[in-house]
Amino acid sequence: MSIKPLPLRPTRRPAYDRGMSDVAHPASNTQTLKADVAGHRLELIFNGAERLDRLLALIGGAIRSVDMIMYIFEHDEAGKKVLDAMTAAAKRGVCVRAVIDSFGSSDVSDSIFAPLREAGGTVIFFSRRWRSSYLVRNHQKLLLIDGEYAVTGGFNIADPYLSDRRTHCWFDLGIIVRGPTVARMIEWFEEIYAYTIEDDGKLLVLRRLIREWPVDNGPVSWLVGGPTQRLSPWARAVRSDLEGARQLDMAMAYFSPGQGMLRRLGRVARTGRARFVMAAKSDNPATIGASRLLYGYLLRQKAAIWEYQPCRLHMKLIVIDDVVHVGTANFDMRSLFVNVEVMLRVKDAGFAQQMRHFLDGLEPDCEVMTVQKHKARANWLTRLRWTLAWFVVGVADYTVSRRLNFGLDETDPETEL
Repeated sequence: MSIKPLPLRPTRRPAYDRGMSDVAHPASNTQTLKADVAGHRLELIFNGAERLDRLLALIGGAIRSVDMIMYIFEHDEAGKKVLDAMTAAAKRGVCVRAVIDSFGSSDVSDSIFAPLREAGGTVIFFSRRWRSSYLVRNHQKLLLIDGEYAVTGGFNIADPYLSDRRTHCWFDLGIIVRGPTVARMIEWFEEIYAYTIEDDGKLLVLRRLIREWPVDNGPVSWLVGGPTQRLSPWARAVRSDLEGARQLDMAMAYFSPGQGMLRRLGRVARTGRARFVMAAKSDNPATIGASRLLYGYLLRQKAAIWEYQPCRLHMKLIVIDDVVHVGTANFDMRSLFVNVEVMLRVKDAGFAQQMRHFLDGLEPDCEVMTVQKHKARANWLTRLRWTLAWFVVGVADYTVSRRLNFGLDETDPETEL
């Protein structure tokens, strides 16, 4: 295995170097991180506008195929640009296919895709009809170009994820992968595409598809998740990586695992070192309450907890010793057991150190939680709200739980602490 780790190279000083008085959030900065691991080129992009530029460039340069799986596809400025680029690709003879989640994109009219279809592209919707699998969300964000590039991360196709907006933005990341394992994602797309056309809504078929997906233990591998009876394949990999781990770093938008996984995290914190970068702001305050319910246990195990302040944190990033997991899955009950997810697992000490260095730099933009701070805001009413939020977030879709915030409003002082 060869590696050429490259340092984090912001073209402008990031927010944590310039101070909060100079910039509202890191979305206004340009940050990229690159590394070569086992014959793969990895590029992580933390800036929303730069992510959009790279997506448009990749789609604009496609000569054979553009395949997409997306949870949320909005018809806003960013969405129109991406859709126009896909339509232009179809017009020049590129095979363009998209699988869109019907619930995540429920506010978008099917008619917006008419020009793409007229140009020869295909757009289909996952879980369109009410069946036993209706509550299963296709939470993936995946773009494949010419069988050579795979792009994933937490971001959706919408302005808050793909712009430099200073209000209601999402601080997220996207990773572009080029190398041999992209072929595995081509196979995965074909499986999901065929399922959505032929077996959409058949839960047993979807479970078998997830369960039988082969797990590759190589240095760069793709893991999938979905509605399995136990932990999904990607969650089993995380659980395995946690066994005997000495270092754990996690930046997570939605954090509400069950007791078994929580105890594993606590063991690492107690016997080694664990750091959690959590969201202080969200458009779904119930998810923040669900996370805060677990702070007390983690703090007692000597874990470090930082709450990210400048804007809404939407990353799904886990670093366990020399292993990095990055992709679409949150560390909550839905992503562990229910939603269809995709995660990239990279086992490489140099790359893991790069990601830890990135997280180190976020500290000035975070409020460091202490036992005293946590107890000061955890009165009985707030704890009741957090407990209710944990149960609802565990069973309801994020869009549903957003409407059931139990008084944990985004502008409430309790969620701004």
